[in-house]
Amino acid sequence: MPEHGIRNEADTPLPFHPLVYLEDGEEVTIGRPDTDSYGIFPVDGAHLVRRLAAGATPSQAADWYSAEYGEQVDIDDIIGALRELGFVREEGEEPAQTGPVRWQRLGRALFSPPAWVCYGLITAWALWRMIRSPDLVPAAEDMLFSEYYAVISLVMLVAAVPLIAIHEAFHALAARRLGIGSKTRLSHRFYFLVVETALDGLVAVERRKRYLPIVAGMVVDIVLVSLLVTVADVARGPGGAETTASRVCLAVAFAAVLRVLWQFFLYLRTDVYVLITTMLGCVDLHTTSVRLLRNRFLRLRGRTEGLADESLWHPVDRRAARWYSWLIVAGYTFSLSTFLLALAPVFVEMVSGAVSRFGGEGSSWVELLDSSAFLIMAFWQSALTIWIAARERLRGRTSRTHHVIG
Repeated sequence: MPEHGIRNEADTPLPFHPLVYLEDGEEVTIGRPDTDSYGIFPVDGAHLVRRLAAGATPSQAADWYSAEYGEQVDIDDIIGALRELGFVREEGEEPAQTGPVRWQRLGRALFSPPAWVCYGLITAWALWRMIRSPDLVPAAEDMLFSEYYAVISLVMLVAAVPLIAIHEAFHALAARRLGIGSKTRLSHRFYFLVVETALDGLVAVERRKRYLPIVAGMVVDIVLVSLLVTVADVARGPGGAETTASRVCLAVAFAAVLRVLWQFFLYLRTDVYVLITTMLGCVDLHTTSVRLLRNRFLRLRGRTEGLADESLWHPVDRRAARWYSWLIVAGYTFSLSTFLLALAPVFVEMVSGAVSRFGGEGSSWVELLDSSAFLIMAFWQSALTIWIAARERLRGRTSRTHHVIG
């Protein structure tokens, strides 16, 4: 019994940060937009959280739940989960400040009806010009616009930076027009170095409103390819003769086309993967599928210890993982085979060619400079990818999963 004049914690209302709620079928997503911390609750659990956030004491909320649903609830366990999610204000912690996100008006302008008309006209014109002049269709040979390795690598690197930045910016701006913040970071997918935009706040908006922020990057990629094709067309010489400027534009356009195609490699958790999992209503399909594969492997070896408890997985994830898990195996096999049989031999040949210039007597200083620059650019990306992969592996042991778009 508490002493006279001292209030029990169960009889004291808990201070909460501002929370958002989104009902989706038999589940309710609750979260803090300012920290992008979200949890999925059953409907009855969400009602309990609402009462606590409205000022009910833990004991009052537990009594209400018992009377409403005819069951007892472990209120201490619920409160512990809410504290872990950061929903409860701790002693001395200021209430979260909520307000409009930056660049919201720009986001609305870029996805307004007039903007869509412009995007459509640009794309239609480029398609028309490629139909009339098939040599304007970006192709692999367009990448060979210079005899120097370093020049090609440097131009493609310099061109890739703004294109990737625009891709990620469109993801972010499409979300910011809805009042959702974003974070952009470097990451990796297998042996690919990628930039990804975290849009965790999308889980708190209606599902139909999530689709545009997810595909916005691919939309602008297509528009950028169309612009590059148009510029290449304008930059051609008399009679449609190729120029250095037109070849560079088509080379950059070809690289952008490859990035669009790369989005369909679902097993690398690309934009299309996020789109499909959103449409299906999945929570964390990739992680569930990896755990399912591990369980299958352990059972194949006749081992039962260490099996993940499949009953804890979200039902939608569990159903989709039955086919997606095999796609992961096939996808990574394809990527590894492509690397070993296609990319690695070309890379080795280019590296050996660059290194051989240092041993030959007939190499000019321009060729030596070209080889040096190429080797530096070739290996810094590999080193950066390995470093990021190691860093994420260490962080992944203690951090929660984020929903990302790349």
